[in-house]
Amino acid sequence: MKFKHYLESMAGISIYPVISLVIFFGFFSLLTIWVIRVHKDYVNTMKQIPLSENEIAENQQNAN
Repeated sequence: MKFKHYLESMAGISIYPVISLVIFFGFFSLLTIWVIRVHKDYVNTMKQIPLSENEIAENQQNAN
């Protein structure tokens, strides 16, 4: 027997694909809304974090 046969014989198994689709669609919808509404200052701050951490590390190495 194949695995598909076991899934077909389970009662109420058809709800899982619907739940998965709702979770997938909901997550990416919320993420898209957040990306559109996020403040540009926050994006610029996050964009500068790798650079500022590298500068701190270089300053500490130069101090030693």
